[in-house]
Amino acid sequence: MQLPYSDELNIGYLSKLFENTSNCYKFFWFQAILEKVDSAKCRFTFDELINEMIADAWYMVTEYHLRLGPLGVTDNLEEVVKYIHKNYGLISNTKRENIIKFLEDSEDKRIAKYKSDLTLNVPYRLQVPFYDEINIKQSMWNGSKKILTDEINRQKRLIYYFALIAGLKTEIEIDSLWSDYLVRNKDILKGWAQLKLIQYLQNKNPSVPGIADKIEAPSSRNIERVRKYWNLIIQIDPSLRDIYGDVDLADENISVDHFVPWQYVAHDELWNLHPTTKSINSSKSNLLPSWELYFNSLGSLEYRAYELKNENEAVAHEFLKIAPYHLNNQEIRNQLYADGLDKNTFIERLEHVIKPVYESAHMSGFKEWSYNGGKNIQ
Repeated sequence: MQLPYSDELNIGYLSKLFENTSNCYKFFWFQAILEKVDSAKCRFTFDELINEMIADAWYMVTEYHLRLGPLGVTDNLEEVVKYIHKNYGLISNTKRENIIKFLEDSEDKRIAKYKSDLTLNVPYRLQVPFYDEINIKQSMWNGSKKILTDEINRQKRLIYYFALIAGLKTEIEIDSLWSDYLVRNKDILKGWAQLKLIQYLQNKNPSVPGIADKIEAPSSRNIERVRKYWNLIIQIDPSLRDIYGDVDLADENISVDHFVPWQYVAHDELWNLHPTTKSINSSKSNLLPSWELYFNSLGSLEYRAYELKNENEAVAHEFLKIAPYHLNNQEIRNQLYADGLDKNTFIERLEHVIKPVYESAHMSGFKEWSYNGGKNIQ
């Protein structure tokens, strides 16, 4: 991705910010600067920027269970999000401004320690590609921050300089030319940083699908088409029953459930969707239904829909209407919805599609669930 050119600034150095990145902090630190800088303000404390970082990471960690650091290595950004989520009752879709307000008001010493640890390296190392006029010895990185920042501040035309050294109250000041550039090209730079973050997260979460859709909360979702499709099927065959609670679906205002939670797959593919009751769907939430208890029932229900697609003109018509939105993998569509499949073959093919995704979700930390009359059993 080509970054906007500048006659006065070294954009080549900027393009190298995320080279040789071993953890996520650079991405979130730079994004925090982009979020805060505007034409009226270009001076920020470490604390302000760390709060932005935590808010940026919040949804992808709490909702999607994404790993932000290398396997087996503690990532302080991921850990502070998990700590707050677990101990303070902030839910995954808590508004960004409420997360930041909580962080500003918090007197929790453990949160303060997480924040402090997040500032140990990235504010000073982010701009390493620019350091062509200074010489920072290895011992200086872990030594006095005053000595380190005095040396860094000798470098010309950095994005920002260190104006005050005082722990989390340490202040950086964005260079005026860079401030103009960042503000003027904010949307492009955000897209560039997000692309680099997606590439990083794909490497750290190799088995997780849809990373690009998991770096922030979705703006909107619409599975009303699928609900109408299943309502038609139930109307034609009123004997169909919910796979979890064995409830007669003909008597229900149905809800559409993602067998493997949407919070993991981040898509609305038809093969992972089935009707249930609103109360059961609420009970299941973002948990994984027991494979042993429910997969065969899912397979039978999905096969009945497949049969009706082939037998009933109205269902076939509705299927063709929703397929462009909810069957985006042509190979799966060809295998799973080919004509002439018997029940065993259909269920085998469904298992081939869904089980690897299910197992990957389980490995990513999604807990197993079974239904017991409105009570969650994990």
